[in-house]
Amino acid sequence: MHKKVFQLLVDNTSGVLSRISGLFSRRGYNIESITAGVTADPRFTRITIVASGDDEILDQIEKQVEKLVDVRDIRELRPENSVYRELALIKVAATAAQREGVISVTDIFRAKIIDVCAESLTIELTGNQEKIEAFLNLLEGYEILELARTGIAGLGRGVENVVYFKD
Repeated sequence: MHKKVFQLLVDNTSGVLSRISGLFSRRGYNIESITAGVTADPRFTRITIVASGDDEILDQIEKQVEKLVDVRDIRELRPENSVYRELALIKVAATAAQREGVISVTDIFRAKIIDVCAESLTIELTGNQEKIEAFLNLLEGYEILELARTGIAGLGRGVENVVYFKD
C-alpha cells in the first residue's frame, strides 16, 4: 500500500465535493484525508486528497477523477516538489501541576496555546503529518480530551506547475 497526494482544481459549484467523494465510495477507494477551499480565483476550488492503495488503484483514481465534468486539473503532489501542511487542534486535560510540562512540549514544537481553562489547554499546531504525530506521541502521558485535524493541504513548489485558466 502506498499513499499519494492529489491536487485538484475544480469548478466552484454546489455538489462538486459530493461527486468526487461519491466516485471514491462507489469504487471502494480509500480517502486518507480531503481538504477543500476556494482559490485566489473564486470560480475554482482547490481540493487536496490523500489516497492509499497499490500503484494500479492509485493510477485508476487519477484517471477516474480526471474524467469528472467539474475537474479542471489533477496532478500528484510529490513530496520532493511540494509543500504539505496540516492543522491540528488538541484539547489536553491539564491540572495546574501538569501545565508546565504541556507548555514545554508546546514551545518545543512551536505550537500555540489558544485557550486556557481551569482544567484544560487547547493547542494549535501546524506542520507536516510527521510533526503532528511526533507531538501527539509526546503527549501520551496526558489525557487528550479532543482532537481535530484538517488533513493535508498542499501546493507544488515554484511556478512551473501553476495552472492558469483563461476567462
